[in-house]
Amino acid sequence: MLTIGVDIGGTKIAAGVVDPAGQILDKVKYPTPSDDPAALAEVVAKAVDELRARRGAVEAVGVGVAGFVDEDRATVQVAVNLGLREEPLRDRVRERVGLPVVIENDANAAAWAEARFGAGRGSDHIVCVTLGTGIGGGLVIGGTLHRGRYGVAAEIGHYRMVPNGRRCACGNHGCWEQYASGRALVAEGQDRARTDPRAAERMLKLADGVVEQVQGHVITQAALEGDPAALECFAAVGEWAGLGLADLAAILDPECFVLGGGVSDAGAIILEPVRASFARHVPGRPNRRLADVRLAELGGEAGIVGAGDLARH
Repeated sequence: MLTIGVDIGGTKIAAGVVDPAGQILDKVKYPTPSDDPAALAEVVAKAVDELRARRGAVEAVGVGVAGFVDEDRATVQVAVNLGLREEPLRDRVRERVGLPVVIENDANAAAWAEARFGAGRGSDHIVCVTLGTGIGGGLVIGGTLHRGRYGVAAEIGHYRMVPNGRRCACGNHGCWEQYASGRALVAEGQDRARTDPRAAERMLKLADGVVEQVQGHVITQAALEGDPAALECFAAVGEWAGLGLADLAAILDPECFVLGGGVSDAGAIILEPVRASFARHVPGRPNRRLADVRLAELGGEAGIVGAGDLARH
């Protein structure tokens, strides 16, 4: 049984035909329309139509979107970056393509994919943490995706780490994603480049000498080359990330954490400080079993695979 998974991002919509083994057989991409719900649904439907024309019959469509999705997996309650509020996206797409449609939070879709086919396969209690521009999360408990009563569980990036801390786009202060996300990594890198340009010489060279151009890929490249200032940036973010995992372990007691998102592309450079911080901060050490901390395996395709597989289920 083939399904189509759709991953709606801020700049592009990626869709793919997903088989029961979690393999993407064909894929298309389109730009994401800005602040136009009807146009958004139309582009999703266009992607589905193109894939059906190329691959033949499919049974259902799953759509992952960065936002709050209601308990019926039908309405996007709010997706700030897409300009959606109380948007009946399931019905719009279903009417257009004539197939069963499921809407899901994008981090939930990615978590499901990693649990079924990626780094979490073989484990029944998984917390997926996406270290991207912000922090997203997904919970698979007892082999089931945990969505909460109203569909918006696992918004872990907005767990308050620091009372009265840095202002967050959600309206609160001190959220975890202000300290352990890609945005936090960039803030660390630019701060070092601004206050100690000699120590940040390699980062600045890669950024053509412009502090504002010290972005995530620059810091990652410098760290991979062994630059001490860039490695310090990852160490700082890793410390905060591990601290947050320790708090989540105290609440959820998972078998493993799976780290995805752009920051995780640095591999061991981020994984090792996260693991070390987690081991230091987790409650009950050394008299408890530690959850494993692993890097995600499916990369940018996790959203498509997870959305497609959730539609199948």
